[in-house]
Amino acid sequence: MPTYTYKGRNRLNEVVSGEMEATSQDDLRSLLKREQIIMTQASEKGRDIKIPKLGRNKKVKAKELAVFTRQFSVMIDAGLPLVQCIDILATQQKNVFFKDVLNQVRQDVEEGSTLAAALSKHPKVFDNLYSHMVEAGETGGVLDLILQRLATLIEKVVKLKRSIVSASIYPAAVILVAVAAVAIIMIVVIPQFQAIFLGLLGPGEALPLPTRIVMAISNFLAGWGGLATAIVLIAAGVGTSFYYKTEKGRYQIDRILLKLPIFGGILRKIAVARFSRILSTLLSSGVPILQSLEITAKTAGNVIIEEAILKVRAGVERGENFVEPLRATKVFPEMVSQMIQVGEQTGAMDAMLGKIADFYEDEVDSAIADLLAMIEPALIAFLGVTIGSIVISMYLPLFTLIGKLAGGAK
Repeated sequence: MPTYTYKGRNRLNEVVSGEMEATSQDDLRSLLKREQIIMTQASEKGRDIKIPKLGRNKKVKAKELAVFTRQFSVMIDAGLPLVQCIDILATQQKNVFFKDVLNQVRQDVEEGSTLAAALSKHPKVFDNLYSHMVEAGETGGVLDLILQRLATLIEKVVKLKRSIVSASIYPAAVILVAVAAVAIIMIVVIPQFQAIFLGLLGPGEALPLPTRIVMAISNFLAGWGGLATAIVLIAAGVGTSFYYKTEKGRYQIDRILLKLPIFGGILRKIAVARFSRILSTLLSSGVPILQSLEITAKTAGNVIIEEAILKVRAGVERGENFVEPLRATKVFPEMVSQMIQVGEQTGAMDAMLGKIADFYEDEVDSAIADLLAMIEPALIAFLGVTIGSIVISMYLPLFTLIGKLAGGAK
């Protein structure tokens, strides 16, 4: 039986403290009440549980959350008590911050709070989607099933993000190498050739135009121009980041991103896949449709998509069917509207949304693969043309000098 340290007030309103064995904090409160002590604070001895502060470097990865949710569902399905499940999972956690959060959740549940209410106190770890689905599971008595769906949802989101990151690594690496190679050539190598060529020029002679252009760029980058260019690029990046944090900036940038050629189509497919997957999971878990749409909008990741979902929610709230306001937004493809209409008419909208999510997740994978197949030769061609142009411009003066030497020898 655990031992608790406690603080409270007796019948004379005096502050008292001490230690007592109890099976839980509710049991401790009852035992102290018999002694006419009102408990104000308590913690298990050897495990001082406090609400963790959410610092910048304290976070829980989506993969960790997915593993936790999967294990949690298995334990609940096996019939283990809720508090015991959380305690075991907290003990297993290597992430200290996540462990502290779970200990706080366990304490809140021990004190009589629902699991959903306890999770909602930590929105940086368990977002609205997570806590609302858990609430639906507790209300319907199907918490294990809801946790399984949550784990599957998080795993699919993680997989989608991983595919996007993996697809961006190769082109980013090639671009970085290309920029570094060109910068070294322009800043280090070209000035050496410039000194040689200028020493060999006779009176009134000029270097070929391509050579002069390359040398001018080299002189610009090797001097203050290179530093100024770097400062401008960094300032533009920082400025864009701050502008995106404003309401107007986020709206403008998100709209531009969706209209970009090639990339805009991929971003739209990602948004449709995410919308369909989350809404399907919420509806199949018993969350009301208006609440499901509100949660889905908050997790859209793009303010244009979020605005469109909220317009759909407003239409449904007015009594309209789901499809008409969805079509009116002109954000989602017609195929999505048609499939949702079929799902609405047959009463299987959650299943139809799941099929839409599967389709668009496959579409995202195919689009990213096609983009990689297109970017690779484009980057190689760009690098070849750039470095080839520099090399040719440096060889042109040599051809002129060789021609002069050959004419002089005759």
